[in-house]
Amino acid sequence: MFTIYSLKHTQVAKPSDTNREYEMMKDDVMRLRAQANRVATGCLRAGRALVLGLVMLGSATGTALADRAVIAIGNAFDNLDPHQVFDVGRVASRLNLYDGLLRWEDNPPVLEPWLAESYEISEDGKTYTFTLREGAIFHDGTPITAEDVAWSMDRILGINKGAASLFVDVIEPGSTRALDARTVQFNLSKPSAIFLATVPEIHVVNMDLVKEHIVDDDWGQAWLSGHEAGSGSYALKRYDPAIGFQGERFAEHFIPWGEKYLDEVEFRYVMELNSRILGLIAGDFQVTDAYMPYDQIKRLEESGTVDINEQESMRIFYGVIHNNRAPMNDINFRKAINYAFDYDSFINDINSGSVARDPLPMPGNIWGAPSDVEGYSYDIEKAKEYMAKVEEPVRELTIGTITGYSTTEEAAALLQAGLAELGVPSKIVSDPFTVLNARSMDEQNTYDIYFTWKSTYYADPHNWVGELYSSSTIGSRNNSYYSNPDVDKLLDRALISTSMEERRGLYEDAARMVVDDAAGLFIYNTKWFGPTSKDLKGQRFSPIGNGLEARWMYRE
Repeated sequence: MFTIYSLKHTQVAKPSDTNREYEMMKDDVMRLRAQANRVATGCLRAGRALVLGLVMLGSATGTALADRAVIAIGNAFDNLDPHQVFDVGRVASRLNLYDGLLRWEDNPPVLEPWLAESYEISEDGKTYTFTLREGAIFHDGTPITAEDVAWSMDRILGINKGAASLFVDVIEPGSTRALDARTVQFNLSKPSAIFLATVPEIHVVNMDLVKEHIVDDDWGQAWLSGHEAGSGSYALKRYDPAIGFQGERFAEHFIPWGEKYLDEVEFRYVMELNSRILGLIAGDFQVTDAYMPYDQIKRLEESGTVDINEQESMRIFYGVIHNNRAPMNDINFRKAINYAFDYDSFINDINSGSVARDPLPMPGNIWGAPSDVEGYSYDIEKAKEYMAKVEEPVRELTIGTITGYSTTEEAAALLQAGLAELGVPSKIVSDPFTVLNARSMDEQNTYDIYFTWKSTYYADPHNWVGELYSSSTIGSRNNSYYSNPDVDKLLDRALISTSMEERRGLYEDAARMVVDDAAGLFIYNTKWFGPTSKDLKGQRFSPIGNGLEARWMYRE
């Protein structure tokens, strides 16, 4: 029998133009009226949302209601298609508007049944058969069938974006089959030790609805980028890519609602950190980003209006080094970079010791992380020794940061100071996350070095060292363009092994090699602080999703 290890034991603006807002709300009311007339079974839900819409029309300031919450995010929701995007910055639309067969919940993360009530795995580890819950429906009232799941899998592969990189090597288009209305079967081309852990990323879309909007064989991408066709806990009420999106509670969701919940949730794009903080303190927002400089966390904590819910995370902060571009393609130069960064000052002074030094390409609290790796330290003399071994001329380097995230800017400034001591000129470029993410996947256009976080998409070591440093993921998840045949062999073996202990050793060895190669600038593992208004309750944190699943939240 093919053995899968137990995942349960994994360690683990505001709109400034009120006229524009008025018109959007007015259009929303008209849409809800049409929906009420069109879908008889949704009349009560649409009626309630209509009342909310009318209340909001009477208040241009959008005053928060007791059953409504505003979540301010520093990343734009410029695309709602769950199969086109795969970053944590836009995870809220996937978690709240869509469902998968399984879902990661809580911390340490546990893989829970979701749209599927059960599953079976064949002895050869290549066939996964899921049974869907009975009675589950999409937002338009149509039943969710195994055919929708199979088509969603084919759509992910067909558009080859988002989470496609998780599946293209193990699933062929057309190989996922609906055995009957409630039974879907995934037929893998080879065993995959991480397949079950990645199943939550197969977000199920309403096949018939999306097919109605396909243009020029685009799989409905143009339409779905600004609309939704899901079954999630919240149905899309309003969307503006410059502002964010609003969802209204889907009362008919297949997972029963508790006694307390939010009838409406708004995810609003607020680029500036200070604006998010002030809005949370003032009560304009109820939730904001959980990852921010510790001095800002203290500021929120001292406000008296905000609760901080600190938990250990699995989100590493690191510098991505372009390994395939001179002079970074010289290991001596990469080692010089690693010794030129002042880790202690960054962690203890800038971050007030609120993070853990983590010299690995994975969080230290995941199994498979070697405990004997010391990593690099700030040592300018050693850095100069390695610089003396660099043969190619050294040019000005471009260091990328994420707009609105001061941690990346502070790290870049600290590195720039260290490079200056080595006589290496550099410039810092700040881009919104969506721009930085797009540039990182273009080998010619990406930065020489940029600072970012690697988040948890599934609780397995492959989420980090495998995705970030395997040659097979270059240009998709491996944005350092690092390639080492010996590392590839270890990672390839770890992907098909049926033994957790063997996999542990393989990932430990791979991590050691990546550190020895100075493939990146590994700095720390993050804490999740979860700042919320004091009247916001029920937020559940999982390293996968970062506490942005609204269905558990309510206000008192």
